[in-house]
Amino acid sequence: MSATTTTGGRHFLQIPGPTNVPDRVLRAISAPTIDHRGPDFAALGLDVLEAVKPVFGTAQPVVIYPASGTGAWEAALTNTLSPGDKVLAFETGHFATLWQDMATRLGLQVEFVPGDWRHGADPDAAWERLAADTAREIKAVMVVHNETSTGVTSRVADVRRAIDAADHPALLLVDTISSLGSIDYRHDEWGVDVTVAGSQKGLMLPPGLSFNAVSDKALQASKTAGLPRSFWDWQPILAANERGFFPYTPATNLLYGLKVALEMLDEEGLPNVYARHTRHAEATRAAVRGWGLEVLALDEREYSGSLTAIYMPDGGADAVRAVILREYDMSLGAGLGKLADKVFRIGHLGHFNDLTLAGTLAGVQMGLVRAGVSIDPNGIQAALERLQQP
Repeated sequence: MSATTTTGGRHFLQIPGPTNVPDRVLRAISAPTIDHRGPDFAALGLDVLEAVKPVFGTAQPVVIYPASGTGAWEAALTNTLSPGDKVLAFETGHFATLWQDMATRLGLQVEFVPGDWRHGADPDAAWERLAADTAREIKAVMVVHNETSTGVTSRVADVRRAIDAADHPALLLVDTISSLGSIDYRHDEWGVDVTVAGSQKGLMLPPGLSFNAVSDKALQASKTAGLPRSFWDWQPILAANERGFFPYTPATNLLYGLKVALEMLDEEGLPNVYARHTRHAEATRAAVRGWGLEVLALDEREYSGSLTAIYMPDGGADAVRAVILREYDMSLGAGLGKLADKVFRIGHLGHFNDLTLAGTLAGVQMGLVRAGVSIDPNGIQAALERLQQP
């Protein structure tokens, strides 16, 4: 007798973003909209602009846009670079590829270091290319910290050391869209010049806000950068931010939610937030290996705390996802680009706890069996054993 589609209970949204929004944040967002030119908004603006800095690991300005992360990508490039500038980027996955596509469309020359989508940005390759650039033609290095399509986390601190070892003046631009608020990140300590982020993942908000954390070096570069920009221009935003305002209509209600989300991260403590994500990632990988399946990431130094991509090289990942959605009302991430149908992705980031992960992994295991994938049913037990440890 075939199972029937589950209709009771809540939907499990276990894609690696947008993530589940806590009730506390939803209540904040539902508050009445206020005058974005009035004193109450100024107080809110000053509050969130200061409170967001620790999540980036910075004492420098953080620019907030009413946009998706793609907008923050463009802002990072247009505020720091000029037409024809050369940039170094790394093919670590689908989103790294999209970012370099954008750079090309904006009129930049991109040296795109090939990759297998199973490893992060190679610090040794960065050093080799920068050391060889004796004319200092490379103006920026672009790195995706946590590649959402692969579950691979690049070692940004090591890339910074490679840039320094080559004694190269290139800016370091880093995408943290699926790592900020989930994986340890240190904008100032790691010498990052522009950090790109979005609201809909570790910050536990709906989509609609994006961010640039900006170094002094990047601010200086913005004064001579020649790429066209208007909406994305940091200067008028930073000037208005000094009084808590924005030079355009901001996403007021999302800023209400951001204030509460930042309070929640502070209450838990960022080190505890990062440790929780690491622990859940370890339990998920234990389940994957217990099932006899393969984690896509190959270097244990680059395992993601935000998500785990399960590799099915012979295909069939989409069929597994379809069964899990139909039978157990759970959404998992699809394989993107050249990983289409070869990967499904489990998001374990944001507003997430042990029981949520246990339910997620139970649903995945039942779905794999229902889809006819040969697995060891003890996989879930391996995850539970990890969760029972501190």
